[in-house]
Order: sequence, then C-alpha cells, then structure tokens
Amino acid sequence: MTDYSVYRLAARCAYRWMLMVVMLLSLALPAQSPEATFTVEKPTVILRGLPFKLTLTPALAAYLEADSAGTSYRVSDAAGNLLAAGIHRLDAADPQSLEITDLILETSGNQPLGVSFGGVQQQLTARVIPPLLSILPPLVAIVLALITRQVLVALFCGIWLGVTFVFDYNPLLGFLNTLDKYIIEALATPEHIFILVFSLALGGMVGVITRSGGTQGIVEKLSRYAKNSRGGQLATWAMGVLIFFDDYANTLIVGNTMRPLSDKLRISREKLSYLVDSTAAPVANIAIISTWIGYEVSLISQSFTSQGIEDNPYLIFIQTIPYNFYPLYTLAFGFCVALLLRDFGPMLRAERRTLSTGKVLGDGATPLADLAVPEIMADENTPKRWYNALVPVALVVLVVMAGLVYTGLESLASSGTAITELSLIHQVSSIIGAADAFAVLMWAAFVGSFAAIIMAISQRLLNLHQALEAWVGGVRSMIMAALILTAAWAIGKICIDLYTADYVVSLSKSFLIPQWLPLVMFLSAAVIAFATGTSWGTMAILMPIAIPLAHKFPLETGLDEAHAMSLLLSTTAAVLAGATFGDHCSPISDTTIMSSMASGSDHIDHVRTQLPYALTSGVIACLFGYIPIGFGLSNWLMLPLGFLVTFLVVRVVGKPVKT
Repeated sequence: MTDYSVYRLAARCAYRWMLMVVMLLSLALPAQSPEATFTVEKPTVILRGLPFKLTLTPALAAYLEADSAGTSYRVSDAAGNLLAAGIHRLDAADPQSLEITDLILETSGNQPLGVSFGGVQQQLTARVIPPLLSILPPLVAIVLALITRQVLVALFCGIWLGVTFVFDYNPLLGFLNTLDKYIIEALATPEHIFILVFSLALGGMVGVITRSGGTQGIVEKLSRYAKNSRGGQLATWAMGVLIFFDDYANTLIVGNTMRPLSDKLRISREKLSYLVDSTAAPVANIAIISTWIGYEVSLISQSFTSQGIEDNPYLIFIQTIPYNFYPLYTLAFGFCVALLLRDFGPMLRAERRTLSTGKVLGDGATPLADLAVPEIMADENTPKRWYNALVPVALVVLVVMAGLVYTGLESLASSGTAITELSLIHQVSSIIGAADAFAVLMWAAFVGSFAAIIMAISQRLLNLHQALEAWVGGVRSMIMAALILTAAWAIGKICIDLYTADYVVSLSKSFLIPQWLPLVMFLSAAVIAFATGTSWGTMAILMPIAIPLAHKFPLETGLDEAHAMSLLLSTTAAVLAGATFGDHCSPISDTTIMSSMASGSDHIDHVRTQLPYALTSGVIACLFGYIPIGFGLSNWLMLPLGFLVTFLVVRVVGKPVKT
C-alpha cells in the first residue's frame, strides 16, 4: 500500500466518524422547527413602576399556520405573576410583529421575564432601574457645565454616568461604551452628518470672505445705516426675523454676518448670541412656511388620525399661532431690549463691560469659534469690498430657498401626492414640509464657499493656495463646536435609552385637570427639552399625549365646545412653545451651541446671560397666556397684555447700558 493510499484511507475514516458524531448530536438535541421561533425586542433599560413594551417578531410560517383563534401570548415576571396575556390574530398588513404594551415591573435590578408565543417559551433578563436615575445624566451635565464652564467635559461626564446606569452600574463598561457606542452612534445619523458638514463648510466660507476683506467691507457698509448700538441690535433682530425658513441657517448666517459689525459697535458677544438665538427657533416655529412646518403638521396629523379628528392639521396649526405665546413674547422681548438699550442681570454687566472697555468677550472667555486665527485674517492692504461677503451669504439664502422648493417637489412627485387642488398657501407649505432641509443646507454652504473662493481669486485678492488655506482655517475654527454638538447628540441618545422624557411626563399626569392642560404641557415640554437638548424630539414625545388629552378630557368633564376647542389649540401650541423654551434654556441644546458658535461667544456666558431673559419670557407666557387661556379667557385679550408687560419689564426692570 502506497503512502497516498494510507492518507486516503485515514481521511475516509475521519469523515465517517465526523458524520456519525453529527448524527448522534442531532438525535440528542430537541427538535425545534423554524416555524416555532421568535425574537423579542426589549428596552435597553426599564424604569421601575412605569409602563414599557415588548415587540415580538415571530417567524412568518407561525402566523400562516395559526388557526382562526389566533396565536396566544403570555408575559410573566420572576415570581410567575402574569403581566400580560392575549390572542394575536394574523395581520395581513404586518404579519411578523406584535407589540405588548403597558407592562410594569415594580422591582429594580436584573429581573427575569418569561415570554411565550404560540406555545414556545423564552426567558429574558430585563434591566430595571429607579426612575429618578433617568434624569441624573442631563442634570449632571448641565450643573457641571455651569460650574466648570467646560461644556465638553460636562457633557462627557453626563453621557458616561447614563451609560454606566445602562451597563449594570459598571463605570468601566460605561466609559468604554460611551466612546465606542454612544459617541460613534451620534455621528451615524445622516441628519447629524449634514448639520456638521453644513456648519463646517459655512465656517470655511466665513474664513474665505474674512481673508478676502469681505467681512470688513460689509461692516463698513452696514455702519452707514447702523451707526450705534441700537441700530446694530435692531439690524441683528430684523435679520433674524427675515431669515424665517430654517433655524440652523438663521443662526449661522445672522451670527457670522453681524458679528464683525456688532464688535465694531461695542455690542457684547453675549448680546449678539442672545439676539441670534432668540429669533432663530421662535420665528421658525411660528412661520407658516419653514422647515419646521412639515414636521409640526405631521405630528398634529398623526395625533388627529389616532383620535378620529377630521380637521385639517395645517389649518389647525395656523390657528395655534396666536396661542404660541413663548415664541411671540420672546421675539417681542428681543425687540424691546434692542430698541430701549436696557438690560438686566448678567447681560447688563456684559454690555457695560463691552461699552466701557471694548472687550466683546469677558476675561477668561473661550469662544466656540475662534475666527481670529492668522489663516483667515485679512491683510491690511486688502481692499475691503462689501459684496465679497454679501454675495456668498445671499447665495446661501437663495440656494436654501430654491433647494427647499426643488426637493419638496421631487419628494411629492415620487410619493404621488397631488397638490394642484390646494390653495396657494397650502401648496407652498406642502412643498416646504416635504423638502430635504438637511441636504439643502449642505448644498447652500458649499455653493457659498465656492462663490467666495471664486470671487477672491478672480479679483486677485487671494491665490488658490491662500483661498483654500483660509477655507480650511475657517473649518478648523469650528472643530470645538462640532465636538460639543456631537456630545450633545450623544447625551440626547442616552436620555432616550433611559426614558427621561417618559418619567417627566408621568410626573405631570398625576395632577391634571382640563384647565391646567396648557400650562402643564408647556412646563412638561420645557423640562424635557431642557434635559434632552432637543425641541423636535420633545414635540414627538408629547404631541401624541397632549392632543388626545386635550381632545377628550375637556368634553368628558362637561366644558362647552368653544372652551374645549380653545384648550385643544392652546395645548397643541403649548407643546411647540414649551419645546422652544426648554431648548433656549438648555446648555446642551444644538441650536444654543450653534448660536454661541456663529456669534463667537463663550458658550456658558451665552447660556448664563440668556437664561434670565428666556425665563422672564417663559413666566410672561404662563401668566399672560397658558394659565388664563386654560380658564377660558380670550387669547386676543391676553396677547396685547403680554406684549405690554414685556415692554414694561424691559423698561422698568432693565437698566440703561450707558450710565
């Protein structure tokens, strides 16, 4: 026998032994048909005493073989207590999912759950934590930011604390998962990437127009009309109101355009960032045509559909505008401050510092965007031509407007939505609402950048190398802001995983009566937005709760239809307004960060000086809005009173900047 024959014989024997082992193992293991398997999606953590849900995804064959009685399901806790049971029948529209809601666990720790579906049982482990822990991460981040003035460190600590709660109170696992899960996933969202690229590219555009002398030129041009602090502040406020179609575009365009002029007129960076922030989100919130409108109307529409309400959601939104007290009073407050040149609190000290010393930033301040780096400073011999700044900025605005229309029409056409039978205002709102705002903003930033570079090179103000160096310098100046934005999104994600908003909502439900609905929803939205740093997320959380309550609760308690309708409108508006209010006050809000970034302000200084003004407008909105409206007073009576009180507060409480 040759050596090769021995090898072949050995291989044949080994193959036969392996085959026998596999057959024996298959006989020893219990048979389990693929039709009987299912998976269970459970929350990352569960708050003790608050409802949660499980999502079962069984195999399709299990449904198809179900008899007319359907397939039974059961959920039980560690002690065998039944948490839920029922029969699930085949749903042709979605045959592979089943949600089991309103489950409650009353004991903290790692709790076993028994889930059975179609006769097959599974054992799960649920992570249950005390509900109070859910609000600690954002609270710690906010407190640390205000104490240490280091926003990035504060945000990281808040994220780390929250992730530690998720991973069984293990700080090492919390640290590692903060880095490789939450921070990375914050950048994995396309919308977040669009915002970062838009912000960085717009910073690059500002770098080029500054290096080519355009920024100084537009300052000299505007100085002819805005010759003093009042003119500069009113011009900033007016520009913020006019760029109403998107809050991000508003913030970055107004802050970057007006900053050189406000510096020249000795307006503090704190005041500039306040005027930018107090016009961006409020005006986008109430504008009948904006990138917000489609989102807001869709939330209203979904809630209306669930309640069988047949009213047009867009018309309802328009009717809520006179009840949207906080944005309206905030816009009025900013106008009064600019017109009267009166301030109070930390803002007064900042304005007097700048007026007396010329320091637009406080001692020790660290602006988020440092636009005084050598790469983007104009040479003293460079001609200061205003149109080198105005043309790129105007192109950004025009591209955003044209892009919203283009992408909106494309989206409507691809979905087969017909708008020809609608009124003109409804057609425009439908188009803007369906637009891809994030992509459009990125297009606009790069068009503005290309225009700025081409204009600088064509006039021989810069060569290609210098122009690209200036653009990169502008991008580099935004790096810190980009890092803080990423951290803010990450802490928003941990707030979602810890169900922070659900806990806040559960607290507010315990003392509701119909008349207090607008106030409670306003305050609930404010707390959620403050803790999570997102106004849109707050709206999505609260709107499905607020509208059903406002629709059913007043009529069930015997209120007349007119009062009930007023409560529906004011409660809907209260969610929108409260989300904006909390977003304004929160140091972890992306729009608050972007306001500091675009204005070149120290972020904590911006939050610290803006907070008294936002709180004042919020109190006025409660006292001359949501409380009296809840008890049946007319909004047309309260609005003039609120505007008058806003003026009087600035006039009486505020002190003249010039002493």
